Amino acid sequence: MSLGPYTSFITTSYALVAIVVLLLILWIAADYRTQKARLRELEASGITRRSGRGATDF
Repeated sequence: MSLGPYTSFITTSYALVAIVVLLLILWIAADYRTQKARLRELEASGITRRSGRGATDF
């Protein structure tokens, strides 16, 4: 399959999109780990989540 005179533009565009998606995935994974660590710190200091309480605990 020949992409014609736009081959370099098309392949470069796909490569850049793949890199951006990969960077976003890595950023989300790193942020998830950071948020989990922060939540552990808060719970260790005695602060609990409201979602962690039962429906009868008011």
